[in-house]
Amino acid sequence: MNQRTLNSEFTLTGKGLHTGLQITARFLPAPENHGYKFKRVDLEGGPEIEALAENVVATNRGTVIAKGDAKVSTIEHSMSALYAAGIDNCLIEVNAPEMPILDGSALPYCEAIASVGVTEQKADKDFYYVRSRIEVSDPETGSSIIVLPDDDFSVDVKIDFKSKVLNNQFATLEHIDDYAAEVASSRTFVFVREIEPLVKNNLIKGGDLDNAIVIYDTPMQQSELDHLADLMGVARKNVSELGYLNERPIAHENEPARHKLLDLIGDIALIGRPLKGRI
Repeated sequence: MNQRTLNSEFTLTGKGLHTGLQITARFLPAPENHGYKFKRVDLEGGPEIEALAENVVATNRGTVIAKGDAKVSTIEHSMSALYAAGIDNCLIEVNAPEMPILDGSALPYCEAIASVGVTEQKADKDFYYVRSRIEVSDPETGSSIIVLPDDDFSVDVKIDFKSKVLNNQFATLEHIDDYAAEVASSRTFVFVREIEPLVKNNLIKGGDLDNAIVIYDTPMQQSELDHLADLMGVARKNVSELGYLNERPIAHENEPARHKLLDLIGDIALIGRPLKGRI
């Protein structure tokens, strides 16, 4: 199989989830063996950051890469869409320290890629073949990942939260070709009880009910909910029962698990090579 890049460039604009800034991200075709790179066009000299695991500097509420003083956060949705489309080489020019959140999913990226098309290049793809079982776990969070040898790429994800609304969910992707239809539209999510600490940490300035699934799983007084709405600068909402607070219905019953699968693929893209294995 040969390497691939975009057939032509495209641009997406929207606000940043954490900064609240209005952001423009321009995706351009790139030559063979270029990989994924982000260019901060708002900084002097336009510094570029390779989207590789060794450049990851934080993973709190999003994946952040940096090189020197330049950084870009919340890259996982765009990376996920590029990886799923089989694109190996792309330059992303962005005029802010994070990518736009758009609707909280990878669907706008997938639709833009589909609209411009993909070009096959002459160089061979450089696959990463999993040769033996790899397991990594984090005792603090209870998170774990297991990677197994396989002839293709597939992912199974299980999430387990101590929540009356969102507890055990499972999602699977057997074939990467099904990504656009089965995974891309799944939105990021947040618990209402997390909102105030996030706001106090100067995060989610651009968060609203249009770009995230908001999960209400711990009873609160209406006055508390009004206070959170005012903190975020969104309309107040009367809530009488536990559940999802969004006006737009969830796309899938297991949408949060599918979104975690989406995020995982975006982070796997930071290997810098397409992977042959089961996660």
